[in-house]
Amino acid sequence: MMWQPTSALLLAASLLAALPANADGLYTKKSPVLQVDAKSYDRLIAKSNYTSIVEFYAPWCGHCQNLKPAYEKAAKNLDGLAKVAAVNCDDDANKPLCGQMGVQGFPTLKIMTPSKKPGKPRVEDYQGARSAKAIVDAVVDRIPNHVKKVTDKDVDQWLSKDEEQPKAILFTEKGTTSALIRALAIEFLGSVNVAQIRSKESAAVERFGIEKFPTLVLVPGGGKDHIVYDGELQKKPMVEFLSQVATPNPDPAPTKAKTKPAKSAKASSSVVIEDEDLKPTESPDPKVDSDDAPKPAQVPIPAPPIDTLSTPEALESACLMPKSGTCVLALLPEPSEPDADLSGPAKEVLVSLSEIAHKHVQRQSKLFPFYGVPAINTGAKTLRAGLGLSDDDKVVEIIAINGRRGWWRRYEASDDAAYGIAPVEAWIDAIRLGEGAKSKLPEGVTVPEKESSEHDEL
Repeated sequence: MMWQPTSALLLAASLLAALPANADGLYTKKSPVLQVDAKSYDRLIAKSNYTSIVEFYAPWCGHCQNLKPAYEKAAKNLDGLAKVAAVNCDDDANKPLCGQMGVQGFPTLKIMTPSKKPGKPRVEDYQGARSAKAIVDAVVDRIPNHVKKVTDKDVDQWLSKDEEQPKAILFTEKGTTSALIRALAIEFLGSVNVAQIRSKESAAVERFGIEKFPTLVLVPGGGKDHIVYDGELQKKPMVEFLSQVATPNPDPAPTKAKTKPAKSAKASSSVVIEDEDLKPTESPDPKVDSDDAPKPAQVPIPAPPIDTLSTPEALESACLMPKSGTCVLALLPEPSEPDADLSGPAKEVLVSLSEIAHKHVQRQSKLFPFYGVPAINTGAKTLRAGLGLSDDDKVVEIIAINGRRGWWRRYEASDDAAYGIAPVEAWIDAIRLGEGAKSKLPEGVTVPEKESSEHDEL
């Protein structure tokens, strides 16, 4: 009888349901990380014009605690440019949201990029390094660009289009569009047209009297003279400068943003651009956002089981050659009865590994192979002995091994419940990201190259 793994969605739901309820979160109210829950997610993230990165975490998760300093640093660096948020999946109220987002391990980071459909952002898993710089770079790359690149040839055409519409121009020596000017364009999307002109466009530079780069110029529209910005190149004062002609969009922005002149530049200085959580915006369609609204049914898709290495030769060929890359092996115990399905920790290990592997296949990310090695494979007993593991065939072991680099690592299970998706995936992620200690591979575990070549020739 062939064992069939449970679906990813059901496993995720059971994992989240088993978490302790209402635990305190990792981030305090003073943290630069925006704290989002199931009720505010749509308003603050899904319907926002801004790109967001959201961490789904559990306070007890060691990897989440280790990520916190870098994540908060990233939040400070991205302040005003994008949103850095976190959802506490340990909170009962947030577990349905975490389940719907496909969270199966902690921390899970997802980047949400606004799409053409309001409230339907593109969602992708963040798979980069867990450092502030890597997170910032990934998010900045996904900030929408509503800035028009203008040259001497088309500047007149751009200025004459919608003559009454205020316009802002950044004169710069760079050909790329910075995250700052992209964020400024998002802030005034629909009310101020934003463009970028390079310093080599001499006619436009002379026309506006630009003497240094970068320089921001405001063209109020309606035939009024342009105004040169002489403040700091930081978002808040730049927003206040443009607020002379238009009010920054609320977050989320209405479907049709309207130009609304501020009473004066002084009055507009009270604009606070980071206060979306202090002044909530009502959802445009209460039926869509209601917690009681019916959710579309999701059909569970079973994850295929991981491959099995049933012979010593298969084990050696896949993972024990001197040039073999990283393999994750589940050394399985004998079933309680012949032809019986595995149960207990062994079954849980296979479920966890199959779901983790399937998730990476779905998001088309590279991951080293996972294999199950049954007790009938005599190579499993030899491998256990070579690594100094227990020779008890009733005990399941998970190991990672790399013949080319000469290291191995054992999964340390604290108890039988420690073989679930979350702890196993945290261990896998640590290996993938080069974190944690590895042991030197003992001599004799890998097959000598010369010996293996001779066998191949026979």
